[in-house]
Amino acid sequence: MESLEEMKVRHRKEEKDLQSRVLQKKKQATKKTRKGVNTECEDLERQLKERQDQERAALTGEAVPETEDIPDIDDSIEESATSHTNGVNGVTEALEKSTISEPAASEDGQPRKRNRAKERLARRAAEQEAAVEEAKKEAANQPDKKTVERTKMLAQFKENGLVEKGIRPDGHCLFSAVADQLSQVGIPLGGESDTEIKEDQRYKVVRKAAARYIEGHPDDFVAWLEEPLAQYVEKIRDTAEWGGHLELLALAKTYNVEICVLQDGIAQTIEPDAKGSKEPEKIWLAYYRHNFGLGEHYNSLRKAP
Repeated sequence: MESLEEMKVRHRKEEKDLQSRVLQKKKQATKKTRKGVNTECEDLERQLKERQDQERAALTGEAVPETEDIPDIDDSIEESATSHTNGVNGVTEALEKSTISEPAASEDGQPRKRNRAKERLARRAAEQEAAVEEAKKEAANQPDKKTVERTKMLAQFKENGLVEKGIRPDGHCLFSAVADQLSQVGIPLGGESDTEIKEDQRYKVVRKAAARYIEGHPDDFVAWLEEPLAQYVEKIRDTAEWGGHLELLALAKTYNVEICVLQDGIAQTIEPDAKGSKEPEKIWLAYYRHNFGLGEHYNSLRKAP
């Protein structure tokens, strides 16, 4: 049978091992997981203390002591008041007053021991629920980004005498919108006759034109790429990779057009920098950040009738 001294030695080793585990867990915790890790470590320390107290009491014949490491309800209320919003406090205090009462008597007339761990979990659940409700209220008070963006865009359309032609949000929208604009100003897309190309396939010609220009002018684009030029060109030419400023620049130079992009903010103009005798045509695009489910999107803007 284990002696008291041997038990003390074992207990000290268990405490030392647990401290090492706790330290390791806290080091690995992130900002998001830190609260949960701290709670887990507290529970491990409490469980070890309770077991060691029971083993010590069994060996010495003493009564098993009450666990004191879980804070009283009054202490928790005070701590909660300093670390949570009024909304969280209200829910927490209401829960404590309505569901946490003095322990009822058991069948033999002795008071039941309070389940402090269960009480603490109930308080934490109430606090989390209240925090979620507060977040929902804050979100509801934020302006609707879609509505704000749409309102500003419509004002710019009216100011410039433009109407919007919707483009399918399929990853090809920039190239489809440019193809529609080129057809409006009478600029051929290139290759075969435009009349022989189905409308929903014209983006492919524009994609190839942008890819071809980027590939032929690497010094103008390599500094802005995060991947090899050949790999980037292949994606623009052969996949549904979204187009952006680099592709607009390539298309402005390829077709000698001035591309005006209306957006929620200052309008953007991409010029061809061509010094030819012919004045560049102006084409118009609408750029959205919030109004389409896939994210960023371009529509074509035509002159109002």
